[in-house]
Amino acid sequence: MFKYSEKVMDHFMNPRNVGQIDNADGEGTVGNPICGDLMTFYIKVDNGRLTDLRFKTFGCGAAIAVSSMVSEMAKGKTLDEAMKITNKMVARELGGLPKNKLHCSNLGADALHKAIEDYRNKKGKRGKRK
Repeated sequence: MFKYSEKVMDHFMNPRNVGQIDNADGEGTVGNPICGDLMTFYIKVDNGRLTDLRFKTFGCGAAIAVSSMVSEMAKGKTLDEAMKITNKMVARELGGLPKNKLHCSNLGADALHKAIEDYRNKKGKRGKRK
């Protein structure tokens, strides 16, 4: 039987950066119909850097811990740096996840990446309207 690391339990019991950002610069939602987990990331960007990010996650304890960890790993990073955050990095930073929960780490990184892509798409469209 797999025991969750202290870091996973800490991020599950005391998640960081929970919530929604009104008028977010970017928003990304991913879900896994197999397990029912759903994650949404909201980001604020200033000068190419993530100045604020929040998440809402509907899912298991591992999914909540992953969302919390991704938000901590990405805060203050440039968009390019945040796009390099991978599921393996998140799982490693949490001290490991059981194999049947590794899909949660995929969702966290994917939701963040979608929010950044959303921001870049919006920025590109705004720039073309001149």
